[in-house]
Amino acid sequence: MNEKTIDAGYVARSMSATIAPTRARYGIMVMLFFMTAMNYADRATLSITGSAIKAQFGVSSVTLGYMFSAFAWTYVLAQLPGGSLLDRFGSKRTYAVSIFLWSCLTFTMGTLAGLPAALAIASMFGLRVLIGIAEAPVFPANSRIVATWFPASERGFTAAAFTSSAYFATVAFAPLMGWITHSYGWQYVYFVMGLLGVTLVAIWMRVMFPPRQHPRINEAELAYIRDGGALIDLDEPRGTAGSSASVKPRGDTRSKLKQILSNRMMLGILIGQYCVTTLTYFFLTWFPIYLVQERHMSILKTGLVASIPAIAGFCGGMLGGYVSDRLLKKYGMSLTAARKIPLVSGMVLSMTMVLCNYVGSEVAVVALMALAFFGKGFGALGWAVMADVIPKQATGLCGSLFNGIGNVAGIVTPIAIGYLIQGTGSFAAALVYVAAHAFGAIFCYLVVVGPIRRLELREDTHSNASTEGASK
Repeated sequence: MNEKTIDAGYVARSMSATIAPTRARYGIMVMLFFMTAMNYADRATLSITGSAIKAQFGVSSVTLGYMFSAFAWTYVLAQLPGGSLLDRFGSKRTYAVSIFLWSCLTFTMGTLAGLPAALAIASMFGLRVLIGIAEAPVFPANSRIVATWFPASERGFTAAAFTSSAYFATVAFAPLMGWITHSYGWQYVYFVMGLLGVTLVAIWMRVMFPPRQHPRINEAELAYIRDGGALIDLDEPRGTAGSSASVKPRGDTRSKLKQILSNRMMLGILIGQYCVTTLTYFFLTWFPIYLVQERHMSILKTGLVASIPAIAGFCGGMLGGYVSDRLLKKYGMSLTAARKIPLVSGMVLSMTMVLCNYVGSEVAVVALMALAFFGKGFGALGWAVMADVIPKQATGLCGSLFNGIGNVAGIVTPIAIGYLIQGTGSFAAALVYVAAHAFGAIFCYLVVVGPIRRLELREDTHSNASTEGASK
């Protein structure tokens, strides 16, 4: 190394130490928020249009429950393949293809309105199955991007932001979808949402980059997020300098899965996510039907009223992430305490939805549901925890496993609630069922998980030996 090189390196380090860091990562946060909001809005289309579809085609509560769950069947099964695609092609391209496909499928659902009932229901079921496949990489990609772009002290708020977009989607789209259904017919909801999704793909391709490739990031911000624990090279194109993709991690998928599933901390986090996601799917599927069927509100009114608990959930989500990061950064709490305190307290608040079984006033019901969804949002830190613990040797695989197990709730919850409603004639047992899962999440994090820290996977020595032998 010559004197000129040393001087240049010294100048670069001095400049990065004195120049204020840019905030390119906040643009990434905003983009994740809107992409995930669109994802949740697409999932919620059937919950808003469900009453109209039920009336037009004469389907039962159980049949509607199966239609709600159809999405989750393939969504869960496609998680591991989706994670492999992320590890191979990166977040930007995989995400873009995903949203383009699900938006086209959503648009197609609008064309089923004129078909005979049996054919329409079968086709709708089939399209929901395909949408589940198309949407599978989204949340593992979110987790991967958060781990790539954000230091540990900002992951709680960032993960809470994209998780809370479920509530923002309801606030922004439920009244719109309710009005479209009331004024023009349920099929136009699918046309509008499909077109919006395709438009969002074009924006995503223009603004999304890995940290080193982003045109608006400077060395100071890059150093800040790297020193804070961000895996900045995770999404670099293969073969680029510093790219983690240019060095293929050793060890096969089976070995990695075995290590992840045999780890007590990971097992508690995975089961806890299943419990939390049960609350999410009640909100995304049966909650609007609850307002129509149990509380006798019109579809138009339901779209407006559903937005009130959604606003509370959104505020709870943003506040929960902020509080978690604040406990970690300002008050010096351990990562374990900073994540668990908001999560557990939020789940306790979520259990108050059971009280809706004992009140008759619409105002009281909406207030209790608002409190419950505020708590659910406040405690929805699972993806922040995942960004904290995800092993760098298997980011896509582990994120997909986490999302897949969590979204088994998307299969079970709509069907279970459908049978509970049909068997009891009311939603009372359904609310108890959902609240019990909030208690399950509390148990997992307080009893099973233990300390929260990044998981390190052992190398598969057999695979390594085979690889080395083949290279000789």
